[in-house]
Amino acid sequence: MTDIIYLETPLTQDKVATLKAGDNVLLSGIIYTGRDAAHKKMVEALGRGETLPFDVKDQIIYFVGPTPAKEGQVIGSAGPTTSGRMDAYSPTLIGKGLTGMIGKGLRSAEVIQAMQEYGAVYFGAIGGAGALIAKRIVASEVIAYPELGTEAVRRIEVKDFPAIVIIDSQGNNLYETGKAKYRQSF
Repeated sequence: MTDIIYLETPLTQDKVATLKAGDNVLLSGIIYTGRDAAHKKMVEALGRGETLPFDVKDQIIYFVGPTPAKEGQVIGSAGPTTSGRMDAYSPTLIGKGLTGMIGKGLRSAEVIQAMQEYGAVYFGAIGGAGALIAKRIVASEVIAYPELGTEAVRRIEVKDFPAIVIIDSQGNNLYETGKAKYRQSF
């Protein structure tokens, strides 16, 4: 069994440097949410010289558009969305200091290059487990773009949020190493 790394936000460069592809982590602290529409708005704002709705330095963005919360819940189902939708925008945010992203699926060569250049990691969350993941979110507040509905930018607090390092800051990619290891077993 792999050791679990308990990781508190903010995700500083010192913490990023210790993470390796394949590491199992439990995240606690403040992270932010955003999907493609929110990412587009943030990158456009930067292009106009405006500030972002939150300082991305040493922060993690979770690619999620949670369902509306039922009565008594902090948030609705909160499973990851396909990360490739953010690939056009992620390098810009990484260049501004973003150190972590959570989603599912492959990332582009441009995103991986930016991760290596600036020091960032990509975490995978379990698709299809949105209701279980939501139980790890202890607070949620819309902080920007409320017109996007469930895809608005949220500031969420997580406690022991389960994720795995898919791509580390050195560019090691679990999707590639996992396939290679599987092929060697035959």
